[in-house]
Amino acid sequence: MAELRAAAAGPGPVAAAVAAAALPGPMALPAAPGAAPALPSPAAGSGAGPSPGAGTAAAAAAGGGGSGSGGAGSGSAREGWLFKWTNYIKGYQRRWFVLSNGLLSYYRSKAEMRHTCRGTINLATANITVEDSCNFIISNGGAQTYHLKASSEVERQRWVTALELAKAKAVKMLEESDDSGDESVSQTDKTELQNTLRTLSSKVEDLSTCNDLIAKHGTALQRSLSELETLRLPAESTEKIKQVNERATLFRITSNAMINACRDFLMLAQTHSKKWQKSLQHERDQRIRLEETLEQLAKQHNHLERAFRGATVLPASAPGTGGSAKDPCCPAKGDLSDEDDDNEFFDAPEIITMPETMGHKRTGSNISGTSSDISLDEQYKHQVEDTKKEKRTRIPYKPNYSLNLWSIMKNCIGKELSKIPMPVNFNEPLSMLQRLTEDLEYHELLDRAAKCESSLEQLCYVAAFTVSSYSTTVFRTSKPFNPLLGETFELDRLEENGYRSLCEQVSHHPPAAAHHADSKHGWTLRQEIKITSKFRGKYLSIMPLGTIHCVFHSSGNHYTWKKVTTTVHNIIVGKLWIDQSGEIEIVNHKTGDKCNLKFVPYSYFSRDVARKVTGEVTDPTGKVHFVLLGTWDEKMDCYKVTLGAGDNGAEGRQRAHEAEDSRVLLWKRNPLPKYAENMYYFSELALTLNAPESGTAPTDSRRRPDQRLMENGRWDEANAEKQRLEEKQRLSRKRREAEAARATEDGTPYDPYKPLWFERKKDPVTQELAHVYKGGYWESKEKQDWTLCPDIF
Repeated sequence: MAELRAAAAGPGPVAAAVAAAALPGPMALPAAPGAAPALPSPAAGSGAGPSPGAGTAAAAAAGGGGSGSGGAGSGSAREGWLFKWTNYIKGYQRRWFVLSNGLLSYYRSKAEMRHTCRGTINLATANITVEDSCNFIISNGGAQTYHLKASSEVERQRWVTALELAKAKAVKMLEESDDSGDESVSQTDKTELQNTLRTLSSKVEDLSTCNDLIAKHGTALQRSLSELETLRLPAESTEKIKQVNERATLFRITSNAMINACRDFLMLAQTHSKKWQKSLQHERDQRIRLEETLEQLAKQHNHLERAFRGATVLPASAPGTGGSAKDPCCPAKGDLSDEDDDNEFFDAPEIITMPETMGHKRTGSNISGTSSDISLDEQYKHQVEDTKKEKRTRIPYKPNYSLNLWSIMKNCIGKELSKIPMPVNFNEPLSMLQRLTEDLEYHELLDRAAKCESSLEQLCYVAAFTVSSYSTTVFRTSKPFNPLLGETFELDRLEENGYRSLCEQVSHHPPAAAHHADSKHGWTLRQEIKITSKFRGKYLSIMPLGTIHCVFHSSGNHYTWKKVTTTVHNIIVGKLWIDQSGEIEIVNHKTGDKCNLKFVPYSYFSRDVARKVTGEVTDPTGKVHFVLLGTWDEKMDCYKVTLGAGDNGAEGRQRAHEAEDSRVLLWKRNPLPKYAENMYYFSELALTLNAPESGTAPTDSRRRPDQRLMENGRWDEANAEKQRLEEKQRLSRKRREAEAARATEDGTPYDPYKPLWFERKKDPVTQELAHVYKGGYWESKEKQDWTLCPDIF
């Protein structure tokens, strides 16, 4: 049925917003009374569902009165009761319809208008067809079709007339919008345009005045010349006078042509000015309607969320525990009592929900930033200055601040996502450099790979290491801090784990970070990652660009791969959850071995386990030696492929899956620390990354003040400090741009910004330009010589 389709209602932004928000929801009101189910004989060929028959007059009569006139004070063209065809079981059901601004919306009752819209159709692209005395159909080409029935022929005619008038207005508005272009123009641009037109008009009036003067003086000049021709003058003088007369005539003709062209231009400008003004007014009205709709949806969702919580008690699930094959963040659909349940939607919460385990209740007045059990000062005083001696196992609990999401979103409409100033409420107290360092959480996989004699077995461990870097993202829905240009982060675990790592923010636009890690167990890992993101309404796609290199010292095997796409779902509506999708090809550039990993995107209708990852390890000839199977949030297994006589590759790989004795557990995720849900779902490694350490560079992320204030629970101060740092960075960038401009004008050489510890080189393997560690950091740390470090904090 068309009613079960959540398609966009048309080109209007308000209609698109309402239709896109029509998500399934668990809450529904009982059906309208008196709508006894009938089994009419539908007409064949309906594009969106069965056509209602004539056998539902009893339903129409039982429904009481029909449609009413336009509601006073509602701002709608018409509203009232109509009977809407649902399905063969329920037949026609009484629904409250509202016609407003070229949109026809319906609700189960008049009271439901405050919080739940069941469906909307855009009349600008709809066809209105009258079937009989009481029935009529509204369809927008197959995506949506409403079979409607009025209580009487007179009532049907009133509705059809109102719908036709609303459609005509909507089509006219759409045509005017198309003529004026799709770009939104601000009030400042409109004022500037009007000033320009006024100036242009005054200039053309000046030209018109000049035209009159030219015509007047030109006529007088020709008259004088004609009088001169009548005088008896020498032949030579007469010839000269004729030439002057001809030139004066040409001058007058040319002047008139110029003035006529200017007048035509003025008329054309005035004509287009009216269209521009209509377009500006239309866009302004559309924007206001969209803002009002979004604000209404935000309040509606907040109301429904509170009502649902008051009526339902949900059991708390422990983080990190396995469950069913379905994604725990995606609720399964319940039994539907009516076809309208699928069109119930929830949108834009006014407050961001926080974890409610451990007895912490979410309150709007909890501004102190302290938990109900232990104060932040008591929690934070246990961390030590030097993490080499003792690693901290906890951080201050995340405070339960309420946040008005709409107050932020309404100012971000039309802006570039990467340039939206977001408060720390959406962050976690780690920077992107520290998140990049978290790739080394399962460094022991590379330690084991370094000991492998077979390059194919080594590739299996490298593949498991690649998958393990995503395991920390399953519950981490908050974004890290964007590093400042020149910001660094070091992780020295040479004594405990045999490796040390360094990251530096090497570019700000586009944002790019370089990472280099060395291990005394015989491997080097380096990467440069640029993050690009696309906001697609319901979800956010994050695409890391750049190549990761892993080199093993003893064998000389050089592996490269790229990261997959990370998708954050339910950006506006519902609970945030993260998925990874795409394919990774890991290549050994020395031997030619390859591993193809496939991250299967989550699907509600799939019977496969959620977050599934599959892979094959092949030699240069394409022969499969190992099959990898697992999930990116739990574990990865490896099966050795042994083909018997007459076996083909597919059958052999299938038997390899069934041969449990050939299974090798490559990697298994470490359990999260106790009470991780109150500490941003940090892993054991993540809890230690922001612990203060002595001797680090002044540009180290641990010294970033806004990040430290947020970790301590002082979010208001953190927001103020974040704005100060961003403004300082903007001033530094403007200063560099001004210096570059002056150098260009003066012709003097100018050195652009260069990272301190990395340099840009062409990679001999991938032929890509990338930032490679040039050395010197650990030597500077040993000497405690940080004179070259910029002042960024």
